Amino acid sequence: MAFTASDICKILYVDPFPHVGVFLERGCGADFLINILLTLLGYIPGIIHALYIILKY
Repeated sequence: MAFTASDICKILYVDPFPHVGVFLERGCGADFLINILLTLLGYIPGIIHALYIILKY
């Protein structure tokens, strides 16, 4: 899978707001809600999940 310029922009959004990167990649669905929950439970798990979603899809 190719790494595009839009992926770079999404990754830049992940650092301050992990849920924004997931929303831009997958929309408002289960992945978005899981990321919000992980971010509330701990900031680092939210970032890891967001990076995983962005790099996988």
